[in-house]
Amino acid sequence: MTRRLISTGSPFEKTAGYSRAVVDGDWCFVAGTTGYDYDSMIMPESVEEQARTCLATIEKTLKDAGFSLADVVRTHYYVTDRAYVQRVYPILGEHFGSIRPAATMLVCDLAEPEMKIEIEVTALKRIRAGA
Repeated sequence: MTRRLISTGSPFEKTAGYSRAVVDGDWCFVAGTTGYDYDSMIMPESVEEQARTCLATIEKTLKDAGFSLADVVRTHYYVTDRAYVQRVYPILGEHFGSIRPAATMLVCDLAEPEMKIEIEVTALKRIRAGA
C-alpha cells in the first residue's frame, strides 16, 4: 500500500515541512495538533476551546484519511499548565471515553505562547462489519 500525506492546508505544514497526517498501510499517524482554527487562523483563548478545536481538526483529518476516532489506539496530550489537566479531562472523555486508547499526558512548553494544548494520535484501521 502506498504512503499518503494528508494536509489541512495550514501554512505551518509547508513552512515546517510536515503533514497533518501520514497514512501507511492500515496506520494513520496524526501530527501534534494545536487549537488553531485553520480556516480563520484564530487561536481560541481557553484551553477547553483549544481542546475542542484540536479534536475537531483531528477528527476531520482522520475522516479525510479514511479513518475515524474509533480507530485511535494511542494519544499523546501536551498541556502548558498542570491546572489544565482537570479542565480538559471531561472533553477528552467525551471523545475517547468509549474508545479508551492508550494515552499519555505531559505538562510542558509548546511552540508558541498562545498554545495551551497539543494532541497527537495514532490510529489503526479496523475491519468493520459489512466491509
